[in-house]
Amino acid sequence: MKWPENLQRGRLLKRYKRFLADVVLDSGEEITVHCPNTGAMTGCAVANSRVWLLNSHNEKRKYTYTWELVESELGGMICIHSARANSLVNEALASSRIAPLANYAKVHSEKKLPSGSRIDFFLADSLDDTRDCYVEVKSVTLHCGDGIGAFPDAVSVRALKHIDELMQLKREGARVVLLFAVLHEDINCVRPAFEIDPRYALALKNAVNEGLEVLAYKAQISDKELVLADQVSVML
Repeated sequence: MKWPENLQRGRLLKRYKRFLADVVLDSGEEITVHCPNTGAMTGCAVANSRVWLLNSHNEKRKYTYTWELVESELGGMICIHSARANSLVNEALASSRIAPLANYAKVHSEKKLPSGSRIDFFLADSLDDTRDCYVEVKSVTLHCGDGIGAFPDAVSVRALKHIDELMQLKREGARVVLLFAVLHEDINCVRPAFEIDPRYALALKNAVNEGLEVLAYKAQISDKELVLADQVSVML
C-alpha cells in the first residue's frame, strides 16, 4: 500500500481521549490530529517520538490530519492506524504472499454471517479442495522486549467474541484462521498477552487445540509504503 501523498512529519506531544493527539510539525506549528487506534498503544505514544501524519484534505473533518506512523524507541517504524491491517492483508491475499492461504481463487472481505456479525475475509473456490476459509485479522503493535509482540494490548471482549465466532464456523465444517498482522518493525514473533487478558489467552490456546490455525505476518513500514511481507513465528 503506497501512501497517496507525502506524509507530514512532526513530534508527538501527547495522545489523549483515545482518538486525539497533539503534534508539533517540523515547521513548528502545533496541531491536533485524529488517532485511529482504540487500544492502549503501550510504547507507541511516547512523548517527543517522531510521527508521520496523512492529510485527508477533507474540510468537513474537524481534524484533517490522521496519525499514521511513529518511530519506536528502538528505531523501528510502527503503524498505529490499526485499520490498515486489513488493507495490507487484502493486498497480500490478492498477490498470494500469504502462502498458507494462497490456493483460493476468490477473496471476499467483510463477510456477513447469519448471526449478523462480519468476518474480515472469506476465501472460496480453492485450487486443491481445501475447505472454504474464514480469516479474522488482528493488528499487533505491543512490543514486550526481545523482539516479542503480544495481543491484545488491553482487555478485549470483542477479540474474545471473534474466537467464539471462528470456532462456531469450525464446528460447521469450515477452515478458520486467525491472522496477526504485525505493524511494528521491532517485533519478530507474536504471543497472546496473557498478562493483560488471560481470558483471551486461554480461549486462544483452547481454540488452537480444537483446530484454529494461527498465522503472523510482519509489515515492512516506511513513509513511502506499507507491505505485509514476512511470516513470523507464533508462540502459544
